[in-house]
Amino acid sequence: MKEGDSEANLAYYALHELKILPHELMAFSMRERAAIYAMIQVRVEEEKKERARSRTRKK
Repeated sequence: MKEGDSEANLAYYALHELKILPHELMAFSMRERAAIYAMIQVRVEEEKKERARSRTRKK
């Protein structure tokens, strides 16, 4: 999630990976959205680490 509006990128991830529709996401309180966004960021970091590990194992 490098470019553009970070909230839009997080909402895109929530939609496609977590199946949370935009109107559902916006219905959450600001604290709930912040928690979801934080969890998404943790998950994305873990996915990056796993991809790096799998590339290392293939060599």
